Amino acid sequence: MNTKTLTRSSLIALSAAAALTLAACGNSQGDRALSGAGIGAGAGAVGSALTGGNPAAGAVIGGAAGAAAGAFIDDDDVNLGKPAWK
Repeated sequence: MNTKTLTRSSLIALSAAAALTLAACGNSQGDRALSGAGIGAGAGAVGSALTGGNPAAGAVIGGAAGAAAGAFIDDDDVNLGKPAWK
């Protein structure tokens, strides 16, 4: 197994763990924006790495999109309960 494959596997595992950890967040607008940013960053990094792009750029773009989506979703639309950090 070469270093590039090991790094890509590590990135995928770390992103999946972060997404699962943050998936139950969403009581307030700030909570949803924060969890959306985390999930978006993980998904962006993994998607970019899998397609041969820059994982850091994918994380930045995914994080921004996730934060925006989380901030604009109303509590009445999606309420996933108390976030893990509270």
